[in-house]
Amino acid sequence: MADGKNTDFCTVCRRETEYMLREDTVQKLIRGKEYSFKVYHAFCSECGEEMDIPGLADYNMQSIDRQYRQMENLVSIDDIKKLMEIYHLGKAPLSYALGFGEITITRYLYGQIPSREYSDIIRRALTSPRYMNEQLEKNADKLGITAYRKAKKAARELTDAFGVSDKMLVAISYLFAQMQEVTPLALQKLLYFVQGIYLVLVGTPFFEEDCQAWVHGPVYENVYNLFKNFKYNPIEDDRFAVFRERFAELDQTEKKVIDLVIDSFGLYSGKTLERITHREQPWLEARGNTEPSASREIITKAAIKTYFEEVAGRYGVDSADGLNAYIRAQLSSSSS
Repeated sequence: MADGKNTDFCTVCRRETEYMLREDTVQKLIRGKEYSFKVYHAFCSECGEEMDIPGLADYNMQSIDRQYRQMENLVSIDDIKKLMEIYHLGKAPLSYALGFGEITITRYLYGQIPSREYSDIIRRALTSPRYMNEQLEKNADKLGITAYRKAKKAARELTDAFGVSDKMLVAISYLFAQMQEVTPLALQKLLYFVQGIYLVLVGTPFFEEDCQAWVHGPVYENVYNLFKNFKYNPIEDDRFAVFRERFAELDQTEKKVIDLVIDSFGLYSGKTLERITHREQPWLEARGNTEPSASREIITKAAIKTYFEEVAGRYGVDSADGLNAYIRAQLSSSSS
């Protein structure tokens, strides 16, 4: 809710007047600990008295709830709904699957704040299909057969789908969170540039996977398999929303490298990024005299590092300005 002027009935002025919303800080004692929360109050623009605006109290209560959960790193109601959606489980079945009492999830959905222990269980289930699968096995006798089979199927599909390293998984999730839209083609190239720049700035690989010199440029095969159904369309994959909680696993340098790539290469389409990689030595050397249909030659990390060290020496890869200068040079030479 932003500051601004609106109108409502002022009980002091006895008529409809404009009011101004002002942000304030309130102190609340919760479970023996004092917290400061940001809330809004409405004041009549004419008499200056506080006004009771419909819905404002509810808004403040919901805001305090969100702020408290963030301060204490507790799961939100939306997190719980997402977990239910992913595993096709209702309130009671999800409670049983996680080892809780029958109405625990119902209480949380109505606003009760979970304990740290139960919050951590929910978050772990949300961010680890393997852990959720273990919970389902452990509590199978409490679940109906239909609910169990649906949830097991979803857990198995998620476990199989995320056949990439944890670092790759979090990097992809971070790219999705920071960019408005990404196609599979663009994602492949962005990951390749992340790897190249990180190799130069840090000296070690960002992620363990090797990419291959496919017809349309560098490709990480397991990532291709994850998103191949989207073809040339922007990726809209709700499964990756569950990994937002794991952004803390990225250190400042890793985030800096991904942000550099977003602020430079991320400004271009997948086809444009493909054109750039087709002029780069790692892809050209790996392809060699390969037939166009053959697409499995490894682009070694050593080759990527060597090439981007040359780029760093000429343009600099530690700033978006340097990377954008490199991109302009590549596109200019490819069109000449």
